[in-house]
Amino acid sequence: MFELSQLRCFVAAAEELHFGRAAQRLNMTQSPLSRQIQLLERILDVTLLERTSRNVALTPAGRVFLIEARRIVRLAESAQLAARRVAKGDAGKVAIGFTAVSGYSLVPQFVAAARAALPNIELELREMVTGDQVDALLTGLIDIGFVRPPIDRHEFETMLVLDEALVVALPAGDPRAGQSVLEPADFDGQPLIMYARQGAGYFHDMLVRLFDDAGVAPDYIQHVTQIHSMLGLVQAGLAAAIVPEAAAGLHFTDVQFRRLTTAPERPVELYMAWRRDNANPALAPMRRLCAETARP
Repeated sequence: MFELSQLRCFVAAAEELHFGRAAQRLNMTQSPLSRQIQLLERILDVTLLERTSRNVALTPAGRVFLIEARRIVRLAESAQLAARRVAKGDAGKVAIGFTAVSGYSLVPQFVAAARAALPNIELELREMVTGDQVDALLTGLIDIGFVRPPIDRHEFETMLVLDEALVVALPAGDPRAGQSVLEPADFDGQPLIMYARQGAGYFHDMLVRLFDDAGVAPDYIQHVTQIHSMLGLVQAGLAAAIVPEAAAGLHFTDVQFRRLTTAPERPVELYMAWRRDNANPALAPMRRLCAETARP
């Protein structure tokens, strides 16, 4: 049977894809790390890593084994943390994934609340798109994900933590700035900065449905993935854009925001997701705090 130390060496090498960096991460030299991985491969009777003089790559077997190896290492760390909490009052560590937009408002509020209410829990924050968060939750890389729907995984539990309206970002001089509220019809045949399907599929599909339902056909002149890039193009006077309400807090100069009529009124949803079988003892209090902080 393989040992936990061998799994730690393999996980570090698989994540770094560089034996030198993996050894440095584990505070050991490269030769013993390489030997531990070779022993692991011999025990399993499979090749986990392909090594050349220039790079390291996971084999198909290595990619599959990495998923379970991460989980075993995390479970072992969780058991250690649970024991330390009893002996030393150490509350542990929670890794959290979040989308860029949730980093504008919800995540800062959550972090501030966690620092005040759970000061002994260390937070590890990772900005990731929803698809990457799903993979990270499955492999144990993160404990909590703030993700966009739909989340169709039986391994997860989810909770709605935020819903918000869509607003229109208008460049300086746009005649529609005289209206307090805009309708989808106000964009028919008009230039609009649109979300790219790859990388911003949630918002892309939402706007496509919105305009299709209204029988409206905007002129999509650019497709981008990041909201701050979109607002930068609005600031440059290229065209208007439609963004979640939280983005108005970024305060781009020469950009005015107006409410957009939609049904429902707050169509942008964000969910907290976590694995049902996550054994991290710090997860439950962190989930409770998020539920108290959120405003769905």
